[in-house]
Amino acid sequence: MQRDSKFYRKLFQSTFTLSAFTFGGGTVIVPLMQQKFVNELGWLEQEEMLNLCAIAQSAPGPMAVNVSILLGYHLAGLPGAFFSILGTIMPPLFILTLVSSIYTWFKSSTVVSLVLRGMQAGVAAVVVDVSLKMAGTVFGQKRILYVAIMFFALLAILVFKMNILLVLAISALTSLLNMYYMKKRERRVSTS
Repeated sequence: MQRDSKFYRKLFQSTFTLSAFTFGGGTVIVPLMQQKFVNELGWLEQEEMLNLCAIAQSAPGPMAVNVSILLGYHLAGLPGAFFSILGTIMPPLFILTLVSSIYTWFKSSTVVSLVLRGMQAGVAAVVVDVSLKMAGTVFGQKRILYVAIMFFALLAILVFKMNILLVLAISALTSLLNMYYMKKRERRVSTS
């Protein structure tokens, strides 16, 4: 496969078209990328595409963007990554620009303002519902440590105003140490 201007144009057009007409995030665009780059263009093998998707899924950030970067880089190094990411991010960028310009136009509308407030109340209700269900799951496990972590996190964030990233790090470290201790204890019991 020759990496000339025709190749880069096709790479850009393919990622641009996929991004422009796909709604639903990375889990939707990945099978379409697989169809395009494996089946239609034959630029990748099935296993290569699956490996790129696995790496992209484990990396932070949007799945579609991660796959696009890895795909472009795999096919043509940094120039390939540049053209594929450009093709992937341009459609959402245009759409968000259009939506934000319409939003500022509608922002002064009383009806739109009331609808947005209603949506905020709905989102708050969903967050509370999910939080209560998760708390119920923690209590249902009847593990003192998990309940303690939950209460620590709640107090740390609401009362002591700790940074949520620090709370997450402490909670994760506590869980990892507990897991290490439990595995070590399990090994001691099995060897005795």
